[in-house]
Amino acid sequence: MAITTPQSRFKHAGSANGGDAVPVRADWRDPRYQAFSLLRLAFTVAPIAFGLDKFFNVLVDWPTYLAPWINDIAPGSGQEFMYVVGAVEILAGIIVALKPRYGAYVVAGWLAGIVINLLTYSGFYDIALRDFGLMLAALTLARLASIYDPPLRLGRH
Repeated sequence: MAITTPQSRFKHAGSANGGDAVPVRADWRDPRYQAFSLLRLAFTVAPIAFGLDKFFNVLVDWPTYLAPWINDIAPGSGQEFMYVVGAVEILAGIIVALKPRYGAYVVAGWLAGIVINLLTYSGFYDIALRDFGLMLAALTLARLASIYDPPLRLGRH
């Protein structure tokens, strides 16, 4: 009778030495694929929704969260800066929807910038901690996407 380890029950994608990974087939019964799909949905919908709200301020008055030092160096008003922020967030969500392998890193980097903004503006440390957790979740999506989302093959036939 053969003894199987938890690692031997799964087909590994790619080689241990960093070679090209072969994407694993999507299987809705696989908890790893379920996690990938949930995170992909979350990091598509949330950036688009919050990005759109930067134009309307329905959920919150977004310029309130802009650190004064950023407002001082950014051209225009805080609200005008939020229009740019909203556009970037919408774009990031679209990239996650289309290519999570790369979009997840865009969202993680964006969240890192938000965390820095909030840590330099007293009174928003709780939101900075939440966004740090979201940044870690975006990085988790990126790692899962390295298995389930094949890399772009530009110029290769």
